[in-house]
This record gives sequence, C-alpha cells and structure tokens, in this order.
Amino acid sequence: MQVFNNAPAFSVWKHYSFNVSNMRKSMAKLASGLRINQAADDPAGLAISERLRAQYRNTAAASMNVENKISYLQTADGWLQKIHDMLGRMAELAVMANDGTKSQVDRVNLQMEFQQMQYEIQRITSGATAAGKYNGLYLFRGGNGVPTMTGDGVAGTSAPYLQVGPDSNQIFQETAVNLTATNFLDVVGSYSTYSYGSNMSLAGSTLTVVRWASLICERHLSIATQSLAQAAVDKLNLGIDYISGIRAVIGAEQNRMAQTLGGLRNYEDNVRASESRIRDVDVARETTEFSKYQILTQIGTAMLAQANALPGGVVQLVG
Repeated sequence: MQVFNNAPAFSVWKHYSFNVSNMRKSMAKLASGLRINQAADDPAGLAISERLRAQYRNTAAASMNVENKISYLQTADGWLQKIHDMLGRMAELAVMANDGTKSQVDRVNLQMEFQQMQYEIQRITSGATAAGKYNGLYLFRGGNGVPTMTGDGVAGTSAPYLQVGPDSNQIFQETAVNLTATNFLDVVGSYSTYSYGSNMSLAGSTLTVVRWASLICERHLSIATQSLAQAAVDKLNLGIDYISGIRAVIGAEQNRMAQTLGGLRNYEDNVRASESRIRDVDVARETTEFSKYQILTQIGTAMLAQANALPGGVVQLVG
C-alpha cells in the first residue's frame, strides 16, 4: 500500500484524459460538420483538400466567366438580328425602287426609308455613342471593344479573351467583329455584271468588290435612281450573307461556351465530392465515436474516484 504515488489513480487519469480529449474532438467535428478543423486532425488530408478546394473555387469563377461570355454573345446576336432585319428591308426597298413604273417621287420616298435604315445600322455599330455594347464594351468596333481614354477609338487590336478553366492558359478568344461605317477593309463579297452583243454573245464583264462600309454609308449606296437600285440589290444580298456568316460564328462560339460551361460544372461537382469525402464529417460514424468516448469518460470519472480512495486504507493500518 502506497501513499506518496497513487499508481492506480494515475493510470485511470491517463485513460480518462485520453477519452476526454477524443470526446472534445468528436464534439468539435459534430458542431462544425467538418472532419478536419485544424491541421493536426489530418495533415495530409488537409493539404489535399485545400488543393481540391482551390480547384473547385477557381472552376466556379471560370464558370461565371463563361456565363458572362454567353450573355455577351447573346447580346451581340440580338443586335445582329436587327441589322439582318434592316438589311433585308433595304434589299426589299431596292427591289421596289428597281421598277420602271415608279415615278421619281416614289423613289425619293423609298430612298428616305432606305437611308434611315443605314443611319440606324451606323448608330448601332459606329462611333463612341454606338448602341451595340455589353458592360461598356463595344460589340462591333473591332479589337477588344475597350474604349480608349482619349479620342474616338477602341483599345487593342485583338479580340477580347477570357479564362475558361481553373488553371493558367485555359482561355478562349473570340473572333473580333468590325461593322463600323469606316471599315472599308472587310470585303463582304463580289459580283459580276455582264454585257452582251446583238447576237447574245458576251461583250464584256465587270467584277465589283463590295466592302462593308459601302453598304451603310449613304454616299456609297443609294436607291435614288433605278440603275442605283439595281446595283444595290446585289450588294445588299452580299451584305446579308456576310452578316449571316458572322452570326454563324457567334452562334458556334455560343454553343462552344455552353459545352464548356457544362464541362466546368461537371468537373466542379466531382472535385467538390472528392473534397467532401476528405473534409466533411460522417455524422453517423462520428456520433458513434462520441457516444463511446462519452461513456468511457463517465466510467473514468467513477474509477478515478475509486482509485483516489485507495490510499485511505493506510490510515486504518497506522491507527
């Protein structure tokens, strides 16, 4: 029998402290819903889960970029639909003006509406006040669409790009669109006119190259006379095909972005599931662990009281 060192009580206290510590950890896990609340809980798991967490957060941000780009492309396509409608109306007016039974007054009236269509397309596409915008970016002035700080221009020469993935260099760059009234560089197409002799033999032909700006500038395209109206029909048909081609590219880009968005959401879902398996607590299992340590702690408290009472028997021997 010993008094100075109560070995049984110390042994009980050791197990009691271990059980209390584990019970506290279980309580923290159940309260937070996380299996890892600090690095000491699972150092390797923490490192892996943090990398996975960064991946799905970056992926979520990339998904937002793609959603914004889809909205950007939808806005551009909406304006292009109006340009399509106006070019179609202009072609219709040109056909109406190419009618020898109409008077010059009739053609003047047709020309007035024709010219207003040209002005409206210019208002949408050209200048610092262009209506074709998305979030302050010009849609149809070429380059990256960012207005310059000074002057009436657009910064950059390349089309805007965005990050579409969680890692660097995962970018998408669209095709720049320049439909301004000063763009005489882009060729929308060409057509040939033919002349014939008295015996219907080919006397000559003329190839006409049509540039975009010539379609929407009243000085270059008019239906004020029948001959001008006849030439305008061919030019406008080429312009309609040109806008159709741009819309086809935008539609293809929009579908591509939709596929990208679906892939990103699937990737984010899988990465979140992986991170959850590492970091989130299994409530059913942890509740079992908590109950076990709670019972052991209660038993340890009772046993510690018994162990502390053992040295009291020495008093009886001394007395």
